[in-house]
Amino acid sequence: MKSRKNTSAGSSSGGRGNCRSSSSSKMERKDVEKNRRLHMKGLCLKLSSLIPTNPRRHHQHRSDYSTSPPSSCTKESVTQLDHLEQAAAYIKQLKGRIDELKKRKQQAAAVTSSGNGGGKGMPVVEVRCQEGTLDVVVVSEAAAAGSDRAVRLHEVIAVLEEEDAEVVNASFSVVGDKMFYTLHSQALCSRIGLDASRVSHRLRSLLLLSS
Repeated sequence: MKSRKNTSAGSSSGGRGNCRSSSSSKMERKDVEKNRRLHMKGLCLKLSSLIPTNPRRHHQHRSDYSTSPPSSCTKESVTQLDHLEQAAAYIKQLKGRIDELKKRKQQAAAVTSSGNGGGKGMPVVEVRCQEGTLDVVVVSEAAAAGSDRAVRLHEVIAVLEEEDAEVVNASFSVVGDKMFYTLHSQALCSRIGLDASRVSHRLRSLLLLSS
């Protein structure tokens, strides 16, 4: 009888130990999942802060969904999904613009190098405004050594900023005796927008003054 009691007591003690171990394991998994969610939320917020605010965004993806989201989708998860979709769309949009600007720059280089028998050509200014963004390509003569006559990149940026455009990306390169400026900007106020013709006129005037 005594041995049976000991065996029963040992089994009970072992069961309690297994329960405590299982409970501890569950708590650890909950902590890991909680930390993972907090980390993902922080990353999504940081990603969202890098995307320019655009009040004209379209909810094309959302129109394909049912009017009532699944019960498993919390407000937080839907918000994070929105951030990821916005980032993916913005990156794709920027890549398309960069590829197009590179192509236009190459075309402008070919035109200016072949124009006038390879001699000095007129400055080239290309301005395109679309959905609150402004893409600019400027081709001008590179300055000779010690000369201050060539237009500087900061002068082009200053013109855009004076026209209420925020420059998001700007680059320049020199090919032979030509200077290429490529700029991507967006309107500071989407309601007012940007005047592409006015920007083009001011940039052409700037280039003519420096020629």
